Amino acid sequence: MLKMANIELIRKLHFKEGRSIRQLAKDLTLSRQTIRKALQQNEIPTYQRSKPVTNPVIDPVKPIIIRWLTDDETAPLKQRHSAAQIHRRLVKEYGFKGGESTVRRFVRQYKQLKETPNSSIPLEFDPGEFAQFDWGEIIVLLNGIETKVMLFCMRLLYSRKISVKVFQHQRQEALFQGHADAFDYFGGVPKTIVYDNMKTAVKKVLEGTKREEQEAFIQFRSYYLFDAQFCAPAKGNEKGQVEKLVQTARAQFLVPVPQVSDLQVLNH
Repeated sequence: MLKMANIELIRKLHFKEGRSIRQLAKDLTLSRQTIRKALQQNEIPTYQRSKPVTNPVIDPVKPIIIRWLTDDETAPLKQRHSAAQIHRRLVKEYGFKGGESTVRRFVRQYKQLKETPNSSIPLEFDPGEFAQFDWGEIIVLLNGIETKVMLFCMRLLYSRKISVKVFQHQRQEALFQGHADAFDYFGGVPKTIVYDNMKTAVKKVLEGTKREEQEAFIQFRSYYLFDAQFCAPAKGNEKGQVEKLVQTARAQFLVPVPQVSDLQVLNH
């Protein structure tokens, strides 16, 4: 009987690398019937991208921003553009559709480049390459009773798009449902997701970056064909973007403390 790790390998080689059943049977010294059984075992359909990823909306206006910032170098200190003012001008004069945070991030990177000789703007993550995941604890008034529930948080590192959902607990069924809902919301599956060493995914921490994963977690990954990357023990800062998201979600979405009769109402 094939182990889940072997089934995952077969699915990756077939769906990602395009190897035929005949080739897989030859390469892995398995029967074609065994290969077919492994490919048919999963009930959750694999994701197929429906449309190509577009470039960030900031790219066409970067030269304009740089020109304004360059002009500011000779302007009085108190009469120079802030990132918010740049965003307002872009919206008014160029019909810019991006958010203020997008402009603020580029302005910060540009100023860091100017302040550090021989440096370069940090490379962005490739589209669809990485996401980070974390749980956070929150308090809600559920039917008038103060209740601790869990906040599922996932962030794509390229687009900074987020998926946030409240669950009663953080057991595997909540973990998997949160992922499935996030993938539907994002419209795709990232190639690699970064985690801490949560027990619902990691059975045992081994040497270095190696982990013995929970069988159900491996099976879930094989449904969607993404890779898992785990932080070093006690190094949650290695997934700092999603840890920041937990804080932001609490502050922006859950203040004051929500009063609801059902968590689905809160999620909606």
